[in-house]
Amino acid sequence: MHEYDENTARIEHDDPRAGLESALYELKRVIVGQDAMLERLLVALLAGGHVLLEGVPGLAKTLTIKTLSDVLGGSFKRVQFTPDLVPSDLVGTRIYRPDTGRFDTELGPVFGNFLLADEINRAPAKVQSALLEVMQERQVTIAGETYPLPKPFLVMATQNPIENEGTYPLPEAQVDRFLFKLLVDYPTVGEEAAVVGRAISPPAQVREKLSTEDLQRYQELSRRVYVDRDVIAYAVALGDATRHPGKYGLHELEGLIEFGASPRGPIGAVQAAQALALLRGRNHVVAEDVADLAADVLRHRLVLTYDALGDGVKADDLLDRVLDRVGGVKAAQTTERIAA
Repeated sequence: MHEYDENTARIEHDDPRAGLESALYELKRVIVGQDAMLERLLVALLAGGHVLLEGVPGLAKTLTIKTLSDVLGGSFKRVQFTPDLVPSDLVGTRIYRPDTGRFDTELGPVFGNFLLADEINRAPAKVQSALLEVMQERQVTIAGETYPLPKPFLVMATQNPIENEGTYPLPEAQVDRFLFKLLVDYPTVGEEAAVVGRAISPPAQVREKLSTEDLQRYQELSRRVYVDRDVIAYAVALGDATRHPGKYGLHELEGLIEFGASPRGPIGAVQAAQALALLRGRNHVVAEDVADLAADVLRHRLVLTYDALGDGVKADDLLDRVLDRVGGVKAAQTTERIAA
């Protein structure tokens, strides 16, 4: 739990909300109909987490991360994952130079601020593991020498949910290291009309609204956002309800969830809620911040039983029931007490 002290009070004298909203507005000038995804990407950056996106092709996933790098002044790298990819294609390797008789280190494309890992499930496990190790440690070791990654560092990995041939699904233990799993859906008819209109118009000139130094400063402010013990208890209860649903009167879920969310779930929910509170102009977290992000933080951390999969049950269906049961009165009471 973070104490409300002088360091936390500094948030009131800075104005991160104005800068972040300016960046968000610039993103929306280019990306139409994906407001929730854009907000979550900024939250992930502030919380220091990574994002797994699942959606059919053509929903502007590549354009989004490229535009984000332009708006925040960072470097953008893209890797198309394929079955013949090897770890050195990502992290780099040592290359022998015949003219000098020496080995030189060639750093891979992970050395950038914003990395798009396109169709991550098309590469074999050893490549997926190499990337996820980079995400966790934020460094690469080549020939015994360690190279830190630039800050900030965000991985946006995509999965195509409509193809199974030639894919290597991410193991649950590796998926668990992503802060968010976002489901990207088709735009509405009105939004799609706007997309088509922009496609036949001259491309918008993206302006840099924040520097990477600004973003790192906001990350530090995000960590100082006050979190009440009841909010932490609420996040932990959500995670616990996915492991022991019977304790919360959710007996109907016991035969549907094989394994519940790991402790990374509540940790990520609270850290992301701190970032969301900062983005919304508050220096304290309320229970609604956790509830708003709960599905994005927890959906990929649930392992469903074969019965659930056979019946077409989705993780989001189960999380809706968990939120209804655990949230409700407790969330309202927590918010009320903090506001007072």
